[in-house]
Amino acid sequence: MISKKIEKALKGSSAIRAMFIEGKEMAEKYGAENVFDFSLGNPATPPPEAFHQAVKDLLDETDSLELHGYMENAGYADVRSAIAENLNRRFGTEFDAHNIIMTVGAAGGLNTIFKTILDPGDEVIVFAPFFGEYRQYAANFDAEIVAVRPNLETFQPDIKDFEEKITAKTKAVIINTPNNPTGVIYKQETLRQIASVLERKQAEFGHDIYLVSDEPYRELVYDGNKEEFLTKYYRNTIVGYSFSKSLSLPGERIGYVVVPGEAADAELLISGIEISNRTLGFVNAPSLIQKAVARCLEEKTDVGFYDENRKKLYEGLTKLGFTCIKPEGAFYLWVKSPVEEEEEFVQEGKKLHILMVKGSAFGCPGFVRLAYCVSLSTIDRALPAFAELAKVYGL
Repeated sequence: MISKKIEKALKGSSAIRAMFIEGKEMAEKYGAENVFDFSLGNPATPPPEAFHQAVKDLLDETDSLELHGYMENAGYADVRSAIAENLNRRFGTEFDAHNIIMTVGAAGGLNTIFKTILDPGDEVIVFAPFFGEYRQYAANFDAEIVAVRPNLETFQPDIKDFEEKITAKTKAVIINTPNNPTGVIYKQETLRQIASVLERKQAEFGHDIYLVSDEPYRELVYDGNKEEFLTKYYRNTIVGYSFSKSLSLPGERIGYVVVPGEAADAELLISGIEISNRTLGFVNAPSLIQKAVARCLEEKTDVGFYDENRKKLYEGLTKLGFTCIKPEGAFYLWVKSPVEEEEEFVQEGKKLHILMVKGSAFGCPGFVRLAYCVSLSTIDRALPAFAELAKVYGL
């Protein structure tokens, strides 16, 4: 008999993953060229060649026992130093190796943070729409997710609703910008307002509230937008990062957590996250890949590829009459459903072999998400199918 917690998790299992599996089945049945799968945020660009070369060089240069052995739970000191120096140069921060903990991707990092700061019954605030797995990460430690509604025109958070949702049980707030699923970048004024509210609420309730910045899409920005680092807005910020998107390495499960020295209980946080890395069963981040990404910190995937897809899909759908939020980052397009129940819209799309993820999976019904990390030819072939879908709804 499985646990009640896992039984509950199975009932709320990822709609995105389920659709990804469905897409594979449809491709086998109808041919991959006839299925337009926009379900999963799986990078479509190859890793930089420098990464492949780094792996080859490491295998040739390094003693295998050293390269594949255990190290500190926080990761290799030289890797953490390289990351700290890179962040300091780019963002004017003052980190060293001690502030960096290597993690098994951003998901592993978020779970180590939550294990370190959450007690049963605590609340974690998220800004809708949000990555649905946050629910499970909080539930892993018997905490509850509390969702803040967005401004449905800009998809910036509703700051008034945010302030009202913070209670004495609030321990953390997750922020994700560029955002999955909207592609929206939170404006500087939004970030300042969030920080101001948190400062007031910390004083009101007499305990620390951590802002957990989930940043897998930090480098994927368009239209002259700049990469941000949120520790400058609020001292109790903890950053979780992944190389999955910036270097197209989702399967390698490599990322890091940053705990600034000015954060409350910084030393305890760092020690707690290191211990959580071990006790959650990760032990440490993958050894070879740690060393490889440390040699590729100036590298980036082909953002121009995603930008071309973004423009093609956004312009194509808006010309067909669909209402879309123009993405400023990440690789997702957030589309308003032509009918109130977006599940109906998703099912109509499937009839035309278009796979879209319903907005309710992100805590925001009435919309769908399209992941445009696909080939440009897939978008070109999908647009006539979207034209047929538009006709269904008289657009």
